[in-house]
Formats: sequence, structure tokens, C-alpha cells
Amino acid sequence: MKRKRNRKAGWVCALMALLMLMAACSQPGAGGGSSGGSSGGSSGESSGGPSGSSGGEAPGTGGSAIGFIFVGTKDDYGYNQAAYIGSEAVEKAFPDLKVLRAENVPETAEAERVLEQMIKDGAKILFPTSYGHLDPALNVAARHPDAVFFHQGGLKTAENLGTYFGTIWEPVYLAGIAAGKMSKTGKLGYIVSVPIPQVLLNINAFTLGARSVNPDATTTVVFTGSWCDPGQQANAANSLIDGGADVLTQHQDCTKTIIETAERRGVMSVGYHADASSLASLGWIVGSVWNWPDLFVDMAKTAVEGNFKGSKYDGKFRGGLADNVVRLTGFGENVPEDVRTLVEQKKEELLSGRLHPFAGPVRDQSGAVRIEEGVIPTVEELESTDYLVEGVIGNIPQ
Repeated sequence: MKRKRNRKAGWVCALMALLMLMAACSQPGAGGGSSGGSSGGSSGESSGGPSGSSGGEAPGTGGSAIGFIFVGTKDDYGYNQAAYIGSEAVEKAFPDLKVLRAENVPETAEAERVLEQMIKDGAKILFPTSYGHLDPALNVAARHPDAVFFHQGGLKTAENLGTYFGTIWEPVYLAGIAAGKMSKTGKLGYIVSVPIPQVLLNINAFTLGARSVNPDATTTVVFTGSWCDPGQQANAANSLIDGGADVLTQHQDCTKTIIETAERRGVMSVGYHADASSLASLGWIVGSVWNWPDLFVDMAKTAVEGNFKGSKYDGKFRGGLADNVVRLTGFGENVPEDVRTLVEQKKEELLSGRLHPFAGPVRDQSGAVRIEEGVIPTVEELESTDYLVEGVIGNIPQ
């Protein structure tokens, strides 16, 4: 009897073990994890790992929206207007994806919050468009490896964050030639925001262009410390005009106040970022502007199709005049034909490679050589500019 009981107990144990094995095999995640990413996971989970797709999906794919954040407003006749026009092209090109936009997003942790909300709302492709949005975007990108970020003008990248910009200093140099030819006093005024490399580079390009046709021309620069403060802009413009400047240009996000002040005071203006010629029927010379629509569409297409990794946008992309990423506007009605012809001639020389605005020697304000004779700097070297060239009046704020 004892042997029979032991045999019966053994069959029971075997049957229970078999049932437990079958139950374990029927669990959906057994042995290999979920086959698809969960859309409900929070980027702040206590596991410490980043959120995102755990499957084989390429970053930027599978979203229902594309997000854009702007540091200013869409109608600033400047930086944000140019980027907003680009976002409209994306909206038209991808009718099945919702385009999310947020204006007046500061270059602070608030940018992180807005980007996170856009991701929650379905965005897998995001365009943080202001220089100071870079660090917030890098932080969010690290938490969302399944999303792709295209940052405008940044000098740092990440696995899923590339930066794009244009060699806007090319048309700025050409605009400087026009300004140098048009000025009667030889005194040019430049109203800028903060001394980041791109700002200093544009001041230098404009001045080198002007001095290439008028060696005695000077550019007086005023730093406002703000991307868009109309009160400071008006004060700076009036001060420069009172000091004898008869051509004003700028590196500000919103350009309307400076152009209107110049027009009201009877001096000429050179535009930047977006075409604002409608504001200055008499004094407009020309403008250097961005042409984002085709580029934005191509970047979004690259990500949507899962081809961001290894693409030309996976890193630092820079387009120029030859790529139609940056361009000159039309000339003002009071710009004479000889000036137009000269600028167009220099543009062709630039496009052909016969002319480079920063071909050495280039000297700084102290007379020290910054680019040696015969040297043509790389775009990366120019984007680290930390000096002002000969002919610029004004100091870099410390």
C-alpha cells in the first residue's frame, strides 16, 4: 500500500508541474519582453531608463504629430516668421500628421515642458527652433530615444538630435556690399542681440562686404541683450542715426521696429531673417533671409520614413546659397542698377568658389591677424567666431 501511495503522489506532482509549466508559457511577456513599445509609459518612471519604443522601430517613426516651438511670434518679420513659414510647408506636405506649434517659448526649462507635452500629444518629430532651445531639447531627447529632434543652429548633437542651419553670412556679406555702395556717410549701424558666434560672424561678414567696396566704411554695433525688445531696438536705432549712420541692419528676432524707425527717420535699411521690404518702401536696400520650407519638408520626410540615422541630418547640417537655404531678397526700388549688378556679380563669384568672404588675411579690431593670408576657414571654424573685425566700432559684452 505504501508503494501505491508513493506512485500516486508522484503522478500528482508530475501533473501539477506540467500545469504550472503550461501556465507560465501562456504569459504574454515570458522569456523575451513585449514585442511592441507601450505608449503609456512615463518618461519619469522610477526604473531610471529612458522612455520610448522597445521594438525595432526607427526613431521618429510611428507618431501622429510633428512639433514646432518658437521663441517669438509667427508675425515678427524675422526669425520666427521664417521658421513658421517652414512649418506651414511641413503641414501641407504631411496632411495625415498633425502639426503642433507653440509660440513665445522661452529658452528655459519651460521649453522642456512644452516639448514633453508635444510628445505626449503624439509628436515623434520635433523642431526646437531657437538657439537657446538646444540644452532643453538635448535633455528631452535623452529621455525619448524614439523621437527625432531637429534643432536650429545648435553646435551640439545627440544620438537622436541633429542640428541644421544655413551659411547666412554669405548673403549678409553681399548685403554689406550693397550697404557700402549705398551709404553716403560711410557709417553703418548694426543692432544685435547677444554675442554668440553666429551674431559675431554676421557682423564681421557685413563689415567685410561693406569695406570691400568702401575701405573707410565703419560698422557701429549695439548689443541689446535681447532677441526682441522693441523699446531697446528703437533707442538703439535712434542713437545710431543721431550718430550719423545712414544704413541700419540687425541681428534680432523681430525686425519690424528697427526697419520702421529707419524709414521714419529717412535712412536706409538692410533686412534679416525674413523679407520686410513692405515696411520700407523708400529705404529698403536688400535683405538676407532664410528659405526653410523645402529643407523642413525633407528633414521631416527623412525621419518619417525611418532614415534619420546616418542621414545628412544626423549631425550638423549646414546649407548655403548654393542649396537655396539662404538667399537675398529683392532690391529696394531706390537701389540703382549699378549696385544691383555689382551684388549679383559678387553672388556669382561666391557661388562659383572664386570669392570667399573670409579668405585671409582677416584682422580683428586690434589689428591682429585672425585668418592667415591664403587660408579659407571651414564652416565649423567660422561658427566658433569670438572676435570682431577691423572696421567694427563697439565692444563684445563680457
